[in-house]
Amino acid sequence: MSTENEGNEDNAAASVPSVPSVPPVPAAAPEGTPQGSPPASGAAAPATPVDAPTAQVPGATHPHGAESPFDHHQQQPHLPPAPPQPPAGSAAWPPPPPAVPAYADGGGTAEWGAPAPSAPEPPRKRRANGLVAAVAVAALVAGGIGGALGFWAADSSDGSSSGSTTVAASNSPKDFKRAAGTVAGVAAQALPSVVTIDAQSGDGEGGTGTGFVYDKEGHILTNNHVVASAADSGQLTATFSDGKKYDAEVVGRAQGYDVAVLKLKNAPDGLTPLPLGDSDKVAVGDSTIAIGAPFGLSNTVTTGIISAKDRPVASGDGSSNKNSYMSALQTDASINPGNSGGPLLDAGGAVIGINSAIQSTSGGGVGQSQAGSIGLGFAIPVNQAKNVAEQLIKTGQPVYPVIGATVTMEEKTGGAVISDQGAGGTPAVTPNGPAAQAGLKAGDVITKFNDTVVESGPTLIGEIWTHKPGDKVTITYKRDGRTATAELTLGERKGDS
Repeated sequence: MSTENEGNEDNAAASVPSVPSVPPVPAAAPEGTPQGSPPASGAAAPATPVDAPTAQVPGATHPHGAESPFDHHQQQPHLPPAPPQPPAGSAAWPPPPPAVPAYADGGGTAEWGAPAPSAPEPPRKRRANGLVAAVAVAALVAGGIGGALGFWAADSSDGSSSGSTTVAASNSPKDFKRAAGTVAGVAAQALPSVVTIDAQSGDGEGGTGTGFVYDKEGHILTNNHVVASAADSGQLTATFSDGKKYDAEVVGRAQGYDVAVLKLKNAPDGLTPLPLGDSDKVAVGDSTIAIGAPFGLSNTVTTGIISAKDRPVASGDGSSNKNSYMSALQTDASINPGNSGGPLLDAGGAVIGINSAIQSTSGGGVGQSQAGSIGLGFAIPVNQAKNVAEQLIKTGQPVYPVIGATVTMEEKTGGAVISDQGAGGTPAVTPNGPAAQAGLKAGDVITKFNDTVVESGPTLIGEIWTHKPGDKVTITYKRDGRTATAELTLGERKGDS
């Protein structure tokens, strides 16, 4: 299965680790609308240490929409009521004309210049939103005229005819607010705390992504691949939904987790951080709301549900040959390039994940357009993202839990196979590391991590990285056809290597 990713940088990423046909799901990182050429796919490395995995890059397409025409109907005209007649015996002269001309029944011929009753213009059926809005604006501009016409219509009938009616339109009150539990209510609360990130590298190339306010000090949480191109020598800006723009700088970023923290320069007072939910309590079928800037369209809101949990995903950052790994929340909310780094909210408006990657059907070849949503989007669980963010704010560098072993990235291995040797000819099992102390050896096939079935190396890495260094875990593995278990305590690795 090929992986898809649209990086902030417009240069192609290098090798892509192969992944199994069943999870992990290779996915594209939909962070922005790149301003350069689309990235190209690479080939997967045969084996990668748990501490330093490799990456991949996607192609893309975008959806299209269509407009529906409006229908019109006609209303039959009617003759105006006959004018009132003077009372009998009146001395008025000359006498009034007959109520109906002699030729009205078809038995006569009208004289030249004789007025004939004209049918009123058939009314048009009201059209959908755009036209209705325009009519409303016109009514506001000519409010006085509308009032006068309404009075004339009521007065001219003087009770002698029931053909005239007065229609009054009421305006929505200015302080009208959507209920807090609706999508509109959640969006209204969240949008002021979501920013569109523009990342420009030193050579002027870059792209667009999303982030959200993490705390009142001006920290912004987003994806690493959103800011990677501008992290060292580029320029970063964050634009709020009200149009106010601020320069920003990178506080820290974790390539493996695909998480980064920015800090607004001259951050304004009164920032409202988005509330963080509990991603461990999310259930399949829960409603989701995604906010971002798909294809550069800032402040876009889409909805869906949680369609799966604990989905192993490997995605590239578009600028290196390294992968990010996650045990992701899967959603069918529409997520496209530019949504990356934006919040995935629950029905109450709390952040349950950071939108990070999409599955795509595009081949990602040179010259092809970027991938678009096919209803398979992936978000980093917020519990994991919060832990990483706190590390980055505190120390500026990430900390990864490790088992101290190098596993292969081959598909259809039925588990994570410990390699014969590590990178650069080093031992596959780190001497005195957690795996060595638990008795694991090269060639062992890890099939379960705690209660989670492990299908491949990326699956194992994604599961390990949902924990913290020092956590005790249970490893189930096969050796020479026999199944065994081992208890080990996770070690740690600081920084990206």
